Amino acid sequence: MSEECTHDCGSCGANCSDRTEPQKNSDNYAGVKKVIAVVSGKGGVGKSMVTSLLAVNAAKKGVKTAIIDADITGPSIPKSFGIKGKALCDEEGTVIYPCVTESGIKVMSMNLLMDNETDPVIWRGPIISGAVKEFWENVQWGDVDCMFVDCPPGTGDVLLTLFQSFPIAGIVVVTSPQELVSMIVAKAVNMAKMMDIPVLGIVENMSYFECPDCGKRHEIFGKSHIDEIASEYGIDTVAKLPINPETAAKIDAGQAEQLDVSQLDEIYRAIDVCGPKK
Repeated sequence: MSEECTHDCGSCGANCSDRTEPQKNSDNYAGVKKVIAVVSGKGGVGKSMVTSLLAVNAAKKGVKTAIIDADITGPSIPKSFGIKGKALCDEEGTVIYPCVTESGIKVMSMNLLMDNETDPVIWRGPIISGAVKEFWENVQWGDVDCMFVDCPPGTGDVLLTLFQSFPIAGIVVVTSPQELVSMIVAKAVNMAKMMDIPVLGIVENMSYFECPDCGKRHEIFGKSHIDEIASEYGIDTVAKLPINPETAAKIDAGQAEQLDVSQLDEIYRAIDVCGPKK
């Protein structure tokens, strides 16, 4: 046993003689019908914002919706929805109950377990991956039609854990217009193909800015190449989101549910028609 052992085997990657795995309670997630991972090849492209907007889009259509904030070291989903409370546990401390937004979206995030939302999470990869698995196995999700998983950027430990341990029905890739995105998108798409997980669509965030005075579109980060990239990889559904100060302001104010999310309708339709992973 390590001298630094916390006796919490569920969030530990060590292989010691005293290791005991927690009992998986499939009743906690048996009611989740479909799981969609929202991924990005790099940080700073608005992946968490897109996850929030997709969940709001689904909820507005009457779909029972949930979000797992799997970006353990950089959680932001609770802030987007203005969630101030903390997640609660049962008396034994073995089952966690998600927080619920005003429109009924169930949310689980590391920030809902921390004393202070600004406290850093300084964990190694295996422990972070273990925490993400616990969000799936130990949270009482109940009846959920569509769960969105806000993944950390890149193709590291957590994404591999998600692809191997969760019944991921498909992924949505979030990117931005810079020239290097063709390489970044390719990494995420190729990883999904290696894991036999379909890519349902690409969302290009910060695609353009529309002048409020003259209505002219300006491509702040350069000309978009996302249609060509999508065609190259056989991805049929693309959404282009503009730079919109109102969207950023409402997300920062915890008012994601008040936003117009119709620009993601086609992405949601691609999600809606895909079946759950068998």
